[in-house]
Amino acid sequence: MLRVALTGGIGSGKTAVSDYLETLGVTVLDADRYAHQVTARGQDAVTEIATLLGPAVIDADGHLDRAAVRELVFTDPQKRAALESIVHPRVRHEMNKAASQATGPYVIFSIPLLIETGQAGKFDRVVVVEAARQLRAERVLERSGLDQQAFSSIDHAQASDADRRNAATDLLNNDGSLESLHAQIDALHERLTTLSREQAKTADH
Repeated sequence: MLRVALTGGIGSGKTAVSDYLETLGVTVLDADRYAHQVTARGQDAVTEIATLLGPAVIDADGHLDRAAVRELVFTDPQKRAALESIVHPRVRHEMNKAASQATGPYVIFSIPLLIETGQAGKFDRVVVVEAARQLRAERVLERSGLDQQAFSSIDHAQASDADRRNAATDLLNNDGSLESLHAQIDALHERLTTLSREQAKTADH
């Protein structure tokens, strides 16, 4: 089974790609989803995060105040790195456990910070979703309620388009219509399925 990473800048359309891949029967493991799981109320990561950032990041019900965490770490690279050292190993562990139970020719690991965390080399393929920065900003402002400043701070904290492209084995362009994106994903799915078959044949010999 091929291990395939999916990444892209904020607003590039990773979710649109993931959603469509799931309709094709592909197992998609979403790092953001697992990050929420490992930082849910009662998880030991929450205690470690409160020790790092202070008790104000925990609300009265014991939940992590994610907005407060974001505000504290986006302007402080050291705190962000410390936070990532708490969350990312737990996320990787859970994703790898889920991948070991998956079936099908390949499994998708959707990881927004793939390049930033130096994980690209751990996968058989790296799929990067690209879109023009202005288009990404418009999508984010429309769907999430973030303002231009918040978008810019997140975007600047992420890898550059060039860095992502350098790590990519496969590129999906999401500047156009959803139909255009789906056609590219269909071609990608066929390509990855073929590569998986070839890998299995090589392993048998």
